[in-house]
Amino acid sequence: MTGGLRGSHPPTLLTLARRALAGECGPVAGMSICVAVSGGRDSMALLQVLAKLAPQHGFTLSAHGIDHGLRAFAARELEGASLFAKSLGVPFRITRVDVERGGNLQARARDARHAALAAALPKGALLATAHHQDDRAETVLLRILRGASAEGLAVLPARDGMRLRPFIRAGREAIDAHVKRHAIPYFDDPSNDDPRFMRTRVRREVLPLLESLDAGIVGHLTGLADDMIAHRQENPSDDADESLPLPRATRDALAALVSRKSSRTRIALPGGLSARFDAATQSVRIEAARGRPARRKAAQPDGSRADSVGSGRRK
Repeated sequence: MTGGLRGSHPPTLLTLARRALAGECGPVAGMSICVAVSGGRDSMALLQVLAKLAPQHGFTLSAHGIDHGLRAFAARELEGASLFAKSLGVPFRITRVDVERGGNLQARARDARHAALAAALPKGALLATAHHQDDRAETVLLRILRGASAEGLAVLPARDGMRLRPFIRAGREAIDAHVKRHAIPYFDDPSNDDPRFMRTRVRREVLPLLESLDAGIVGHLTGLADDMIAHRQENPSDDADESLPLPRATRDALAALVSRKSSRTRIALPGGLSARFDAATQSVRIEAARGRPARRKAAQPDGSRADSVGSGRRK
């Protein structure tokens, strides 16, 4: 007889997502879910997983990609994502937005992406993003480094109003293994490894150092976020964030802008941005508001502050 008892294997990504949909992300039965897809590894994995789970959990699925116009290959990558969605039987739409180059680029790109997704989301639909456990740990560290209050550490819950994060209990390794096992196509964005961005340095330098001191640090940081979320839920404030990154009145105005296809109407958005309908592309155009430079919001519903989806990072 050789060997001993086999060690238990960690749950697969599919199992973790199934648990999330049946638990803290739910209920989703009878709902419409739109996946935010960039073409990156995480969001392509989420698209494939939700397409597989949709029949079991009774929801309909669509996907939406945002082209910020900042990278030459972004349009080609979204076309690749569209083809993959088509192979899964998932409708896929692309919105193109304009983000001027300059300071705070990732934050402004994130603001534009959130505004475009809010405008495109069908009424009553849920928005699913591919944030995972490691993203959450990074975001907690970023908040600490920037001097956030304890309440400011309540980041990236599994469900936040109409926003879902089915991978929030999954680590990066589980996603990587799933992508490899199922040969899921994806595209790497080199800006994710750019050391000019603080999130990149936290991911590449700070978190590995902390893991060398305590292998369970990711769990500790995400547990802290859980504790702060529980505290916030037990002590709700009157000025709680909207479930989506725009106030309801602004979302309604954006929806009306799309339905009327009015290129003369301009709607003010958070972060020094504005929106108008572009007749040439038949889509909402997000740009810097006239007369003032773009600015970032102090805190984002995706758990980021003055940094990059969760991060400006392509999921």
